[in-house]
Amino acid sequence: MRSVTTLLAPALLWLPSSLADSDTASTRNFKRGIAFTPNENWPDDDTLWSKAAEKGALSWYYNFGWEASASYKSVPQSTFEFVPMMWGAGTPNGTDSYFAGNISEVIDKGRAISHVMTFSHPDGTFEDGGSEIKPRVAARSWVNNAVPLQQKGIKVGLPIVGDPYNWVTPFLANCSDILSNKQKNIKKAGKRDGEGKPECKFDFIPITSYGDMAVLKDRVATFANAFPGVPIWLIEYGFNDQDLPKTQKFFNESLAYVEASESVERYAWFGAFRSIVSNVGPNAAMLNPYGELTDIGSWYLGGNATGLEAIPTDQPTDPACTPEKPCGSGPKNGASGARMDGLVMSLLAVGAVFVLFL
Repeated sequence: MRSVTTLLAPALLWLPSSLADSDTASTRNFKRGIAFTPNENWPDDDTLWSKAAEKGALSWYYNFGWEASASYKSVPQSTFEFVPMMWGAGTPNGTDSYFAGNISEVIDKGRAISHVMTFSHPDGTFEDGGSEIKPRVAARSWVNNAVPLQQKGIKVGLPIVGDPYNWVTPFLANCSDILSNKQKNIKKAGKRDGEGKPECKFDFIPITSYGDMAVLKDRVATFANAFPGVPIWLIEYGFNDQDLPKTQKFFNESLAYVEASESVERYAWFGAFRSIVSNVGPNAAMLNPYGELTDIGSWYLGGNATGLEAIPTDQPTDPACTPEKPCGSGPKNGASGARMDGLVMSLLAVGAVFVLFL
């Protein structure tokens, strides 16, 4: 079965001309990147993203950690920039400087780190995927890690939060207090507001957005208004768990929006993985169960529509579900709203049964 690409032809006209054909994408897209979430079952998938970077379709990636991914350690920063993240505090009280030390070592070994991100959803709980850090602890960790890196000329992002006030306000206040106490020993740690306390400064604002175009625009506007003039990085975004027409429509509209937005300096569609392991719905994934680019995957990398479904309706002749050829047993394009965890469990169960009969 083919996808419903023809329904979205008008939306495709909004894409920049440099994205129309991967063969003509000679100009590097410095905005576009990926959240890299590799799967050990399919290591060959990793080369899709590095090859796209070599062609200029992607320029940066992050992996939620401080160390460059093994698949890309030989890829220069100028081709595929790695942006480290200090996901959480290194110690419960935030007194460590592990992250700053690790990044300094990475730089000493020859990787030219220019940007780092800090604290992934510290205002959220561990159960919800957040790093769950109190503002005062995060402030202490920031001064011990982010400030020394800023002194080296590295740009540092504000912690990734749900809104720009509730958690951020006490975080910045605590940070200012700590810097005030240390200002005699720290040079160029922050800027002064008259004769007031030094302030913790940040160079860009990473945010996430999951919802329709209204949600996306509101998220960008909210942070842009809270911190005028500070660039926004949309490090994860999408319209999760939608049918194929809605997903593709949103993809094209949102891509045109973020490309044109003066507030958004960088962005990363969340979907650099196979559809059968997607936690945002199969249609948002850039790869089908066989590791082939879907329409969205191809468009994101500057190519034309592939017509390949996220979850094919045809059944493989081989009854086994293997990493090399996972079964495509889901409903057509996920339109019925079937949960992906149920699909994955079915795949694993069939695979396990097959192994028992070997």
